[in-house]
Amino acid sequence: MLVLGFDTATPAVSVALHDGERVISAALAVDARRHSELLAPMIAKVMADAGVSRGDLGAIAIGVGPGPYTGLRVGVVTARVLGSVLGLPVHGVCSLDIIAASAASAASAGSGREFLVATDARRKEVYWARYDAAGRRVAGPYVGPASSIPEAAELAVAGTGGQLYPEAFGEVIGPAYPDAGTLCGLVAQSGGQPPLLAAEPLYLRRPDAREPGPPKRVTP
Repeated sequence: MLVLGFDTATPAVSVALHDGERVISAALAVDARRHSELLAPMIAKVMADAGVSRGDLGAIAIGVGPGPYTGLRVGVVTARVLGSVLGLPVHGVCSLDIIAASAASAASAGSGREFLVATDARRKEVYWARYDAAGRRVAGPYVGPASSIPEAAELAVAGTGGQLYPEAFGEVIGPAYPDAGTLCGLVAQSGGQPPLLAAEPLYLRRPDAREPGPPKRVTP
């Protein structure tokens, strides 16, 4: 089964195509302000490089965050539209879990100890979660200052949070961003069953934008 996956929950836009056993095509771009411009062309390129059409796809995989409102919404909405148009299931995965799965398979995380994943939440905060050595989430996801994370200084950390706030964490390990190839692999291995999530954005807090209130009454 061909799985098309992408994640836009961080400054990176990651897209991959997976045949159920391996990644057959992938692309990555890092530009926090151009998610909506980059995603569709990257999807088209990944599919063209693999020589497949939309009709060949069997499922859509999407990183559902947590992440900033605008970039995250671009990916989730695109996944929903593709799923609806093509009649395909759309499977969500926590973006922190994607990073954790990559980190757990790397030699740098093979110490047998728990570790953290933290990404930039802006406002001098991070989105974070705690994982066991195999990459299974044991706490979170949460949002808050890096300095408030319990035992953070004693644990290795993957994601850009460790790069932004190195004084708050232990060893900084990779990867910095969610990898769509790992995302597709998680969905392919699950067979569409839990712990997959619905294609709903995981914001953890309300967006900065607010609807304007009624005009103030002006009195003489």
